[in-house]
Amino acid sequence: MIYENNYCVILAGGKGKRLWPCSREARPKQFIDFFGTGRTQLQQTFDRMLRIMPASHIFINTNRNYLDLVKEQLPEVADDHIMAEPIHRNTAPSVAWACHRIRHFNPNANLLVVPSDQIVLQEEAFKQNVADGFDFVTGHDCLLTMGVKPTRAEPGYGYIQLGEKEQYDVYKVQSFTEKPDRDFARLFMESGEFYWNTGLFLSNIRYLIHCFSQFLPAVFRHFDEVHPSWTIEEEDRYMDTSFPSYPNLSIERGILERTEDVYVMKCNFGWADVGTWHSIYEAMQKSDGENVVIHSEVIIDEAQGNIIKLPEGKIAVINGLKDFIVAEEGNVLLICRKEDSSALIRKYVNEVQIKKGEGFV
Repeated sequence: MIYENNYCVILAGGKGKRLWPCSREARPKQFIDFFGTGRTQLQQTFDRMLRIMPASHIFINTNRNYLDLVKEQLPEVADDHIMAEPIHRNTAPSVAWACHRIRHFNPNANLLVVPSDQIVLQEEAFKQNVADGFDFVTGHDCLLTMGVKPTRAEPGYGYIQLGEKEQYDVYKVQSFTEKPDRDFARLFMESGEFYWNTGLFLSNIRYLIHCFSQFLPAVFRHFDEVHPSWTIEEEDRYMDTSFPSYPNLSIERGILERTEDVYVMKCNFGWADVGTWHSIYEAMQKSDGENVVIHSEVIIDEAQGNIIKLPEGKIAVINGLKDFIVAEEGNVLLICRKEDSSALIRKYVNEVQIKKGEGFV
């Protein structure tokens, strides 16, 4: 295996609204030390990848509004390894830009796409799974997703149905289902045929660019025709005006669901999404009464199944509350039912933004 061909891009451009009010538009969750570890989610993700490859092979995709935060938190990342989008789009355009940039450094690159808001509990298992994945995509023109076995009927995740076995723990993907309702999620989990989609996937740059040329507007093809010997500065200037022409499309909807050469690898590295309050609750260790208290001072009395996150220096006394989110940050206190809270929080964020203004979101 040619290890010098392995690269990654960390996706760090999201607004993180599902973890409001602790995650705000001005400083989303990837830039927060959410669990009081001393490192933000972005920094922890970078640290994890640094154990697998050199810093020169790690790229960051973000939004222009967060460029200063990225540079502040990851000063070791070179400017030409950061792609700052002028407008919020979904993951497919972000990965398309990363492919174009990384091919400039190495046309034979393999790429691992890494969200910046995940928990990995078993670092050595993750490292081995990534190595196996790179081996597979080096010899196969395909997209390889990293799947983990469901531990609960979680409606907030995507599900991948395993098809025919290719080799070892790699299977052809039979179907994708994004965020099913709870009954279907339970059926998927009990069937044993479905794995959670972690949002981590691998491919070789050559095949990824082929896919983007088929399914996304030919933004970079036009640029390459006009600037065959382009510089990073020319690419950045071009993207200022051209990036908005990309659709607001996830990599799953834009590529994975539209090509036949998609595989899933069974992984066992202990994964959890940090995207929603409910998913954090399910992933974290519970205290007495099945409560999850995140880096907060709390006195709990006859309260069960809650997740609590308060600012440093504050104390809460909670009595009689069951299955709620209690979260405070700055000028907002949220008390909301935990079950399937994502839709509710999205509604509240929109309502608060309209009624009270940007300063509260």
